[in-house]
Amino acid sequence: MVAKGSNPALSVCWPASGAVCSYEMQPSITCWRVLPALSVAMLAGCGRADYGRAGIDPALAVFAPEDSTVLAGVRMAAVRDTAVYQKMLARQQLTRLDNFARETGFDPRRDVRELLVASDGKDTIVAARGAFHIQPPEGATKTSYKGCSLYTRDEGSVAVVDDSTALAGSLTAVRGAIDRFKAGGRTGPSALLARAREIPSANQIWAVSNGAGGLVTGLPERGNSSNVTRLLKGLENTTAAFDLRTGVYGNITGVCATEQDAKKLGDAARGLIGLGRLSVPSSQPEMLRLWDGLTVDQQQRNVKIMVSIPQDLVDKLIDMLGKLPGNRRQPLS
Repeated sequence: MVAKGSNPALSVCWPASGAVCSYEMQPSITCWRVLPALSVAMLAGCGRADYGRAGIDPALAVFAPEDSTVLAGVRMAAVRDTAVYQKMLARQQLTRLDNFARETGFDPRRDVRELLVASDGKDTIVAARGAFHIQPPEGATKTSYKGCSLYTRDEGSVAVVDDSTALAGSLTAVRGAIDRFKAGGRTGPSALLARAREIPSANQIWAVSNGAGGLVTGLPERGNSSNVTRLLKGLENTTAAFDLRTGVYGNITGVCATEQDAKKLGDAARGLIGLGRLSVPSSQPEMLRLWDGLTVDQQQRNVKIMVSIPQDLVDKLIDMLGKLPGNRRQPLS
């Protein structure tokens, strides 16, 4: 769940527990991180083929506040079929999903078919479709709110709307979502939803935002890096889409206020990629392929960072991650 005042898209946790159930890659929020977070705490990329436009489950869209600034979606049913997910599951490297199941009472690996995350920059609501048999998190209090079962601990809540729909977030955000649903609200953040529907349906993970979408959260306000922070703050909107079917393929696109700002941001991104290449140790030459898989394209006010990492390199990276301290799975209690 997300406590008010916390980094919305990035933190999906019970406030008192200190256990952040966001999954890395993720959208400071940057919603770009919350996604991979909610999906599988893994690498992410974008679809290369257009198999039609993304369909957003209307049963989830109704829970998103009209003033949302970030929307993110994860098609967990499709993610579970990918080789990336299967390999990480086999290697027991999905500890963040263990934490999420522990903290919320439902398991994305089993219960969830689709997730929709909406944030207004202060609060975040996570709406999920699937088959739910909630096991109340330890210490949670069960109540009823407008006909929905509500499990609350401190300021975090999980609500069961019906057998196939559940909500998670701060108590305020969850109650607000239920209020909108019960009042018959069906509009949601129409502009963001329209942009989201333009994302090809081949992508299992996606995000759209107004402004920087939380990309500047935690970035330095002073020093050399402050110039990049300023440029990110000037973004008018951002879009990301991810496809894990045959590796990691993706793009994140930002629209800057001016063409000059876009050029500066593109140059900064290329510079960071160059520094990344220089930091690769001679004992890990495969990491050069990783950096080679990141390219930057700037056209007028648009800056696009493209990701292209084949499955064999993804497998090597997963093996490397599995050897890092703290990445070993703890059994569910």
